[in-house]
This record gives sequence, C-alpha cells and structure tokens, in this order.
Amino acid sequence: MDCKFKTELGTVTVNEEILLKVAGYCALECYGIVGMASKRTTDGIVQLMGRANLGRGVRIRAADDSVDVDLFIIVEYGISISAVADTIIDTVKYKIEHLTGIKVGKVNVSVEDIRV
Repeated sequence: MDCKFKTELGTVTVNEEILLKVAGYCALECYGIVGMASKRTTDGIVQLMGRANLGRGVRIRAADDSVDVDLFIIVEYGISISAVADTIIDTVKYKIEHLTGIKVGKVNVSVEDIRV
C-alpha cells in the first residue's frame, strides 16, 4: 500500500516500507523500549526483532486522508508503561508527519512483553 498526497508541484508517493521503518526507528529512540515485537501466527510466541526487521513490529493502515499506525513493543522492566506509550505516540506521529508529509490519524501501542 503506497501512500500518496498532492502538493502544488505534483503528487508524492511514499512506499509502505518507508513508513514502517520510520515508525520503527522512532519507537526505538524512545526511552524504555527494549525492541519491537513480532508474534508468530502459529503459536503466539513473541519474538524480539532486531533493527533489520523493524517493520514486523509495525502495522500501517490507510484511512481516508491519513494513516493509522499500530506498534507492537517490548518494554523495559520498571518503566512506567503509560509514560512510554505517551512518548512513543507523540514521537512517532510527529516524525512521520514531519519526515514524510503524510498525516497520522492514530498511533496504537500494544505492549507485548516486558524484559529485564
């Protein structure tokens, strides 16, 4: 799913992989995040994704004139989950809108695991 938006000079198309990587890197920059999570569909086991597989912990859904972002994260033990989630939501929304020009409707954060 490519995201398109119009400017006064023409139409800009942003590949979904770019949005996945931007959202993944932005989430990892936030304090308290150990990594992105990916659930194996067969057994529901949560796997910690490295930097090469950031897109597996992110899902992008196109809305009318914006995108919705779902993040699946693993947090560090002892950190306030609500504070981490608020920081991630603000950071991911700002960076996607600033770097790509695409409006973000919602950022949903799903905490899949806690690591020491």
